[in-house]
Amino acid sequence: MSILINLLLFIIILTVIVAIHEFGHFLFAKIFGVYVYEYAIGMGPKLWGKKKGETEYSIRAIPIGGYCQLAGENLDDDDLQKIPEDRRLQNKKAWQRFLIMVFGPMNNFILAVVILLFLAFIWGGTTMEPVIEQVEVGSAAYEAGLRDGDTVVSINKNKVKTTDDISLYLAVADPKKGSTFEIERIEGTYDTIKVIPKKEENDDKVTYRYGITLSRKETKGFFNAFVFTYRKTVSIFKQMFFTVGNLFTGGIKLNQLSGPVGIYSVVGESRSGGLQNILYLMAFLSINVGFINLLPIPAFDGGHILFILIELIKGSPVNPDLENKIHMVFLILLMGLMVLITFNDILRLF
Repeated sequence: MSILINLLLFIIILTVIVAIHEFGHFLFAKIFGVYVYEYAIGMGPKLWGKKKGETEYSIRAIPIGGYCQLAGENLDDDDLQKIPEDRRLQNKKAWQRFLIMVFGPMNNFILAVVILLFLAFIWGGTTMEPVIEQVEVGSAAYEAGLRDGDTVVSINKNKVKTTDDISLYLAVADPKKGSTFEIERIEGTYDTIKVIPKKEENDDKVTYRYGITLSRKETKGFFNAFVFTYRKTVSIFKQMFFTVGNLFTGGIKLNQLSGPVGIYSVVGESRSGGLQNILYLMAFLSINVGFINLLPIPAFDGGHILFILIELIKGSPVNPDLENKIHMVFLILLMGLMVLITFNDILRLF
């Protein structure tokens, strides 16, 4: 029963995130008069569909993903359906195409902010100050010299502004080499301490413990809700920039990434923490989806925006047929990458 509930939550979370994302494309395509063939939730064979006006609204069999099919993305279909030239995406003005592309990710960011603000109003937020609340006696951190009340200034030369930063930098650090903390003591003095976490094995799972508990003082009230939402949103964006940057530099390995199977596992963990944790996970994933889609890689929304910028620089449009073929090639490569990431997720389960 627990597996079915987790699966249902997983489907609901991804469906909401994708539906909101695609609605951003759909809305601005309609505003600017682009012909919309289909607005679909899910992928694969069609389970249900209803045509209203020119657009078919459908639910498809595989409940992961979705799409908004616009005229201009497949020139052969456009010619076959005799779509007027002025209603094809590639014939719209550059700024109109930019808004159509960018408002998929923007909708994800808006969804995340709304959820975080809701969480802060209902349950309250946290101060997020990078303070170590408690150091476990006898732990690696205690033996190295960290103490209760220390404020973390940097970890491994990465500046720390929030408790999220501490969690992020420790998560990606090599535990065998340890992490170097720059801290400010309660009395105002500064110190640099290197901590090598202790290796622990439980049920054949290896973990590395520093032995610190971070301060998470709750905040309440109207103004504090907005402060928390702003700081948490900025913090998640920072995590994304850091992760993507370290992927390119080799600081984070490909096998450390998670796909749908990994997300499913996290959904199960979040469910045990109640509705608050589930909603936070949705906000976190929504920002992730929006951020990744803005990367200037063909097949992503950011790839389409990149071609718009190239058009503005060169003073003439990129050949639509060539652009569509480039997007298709990268889509196939991305699907292969997703298969690899999913395979790694499955291996981690065992």
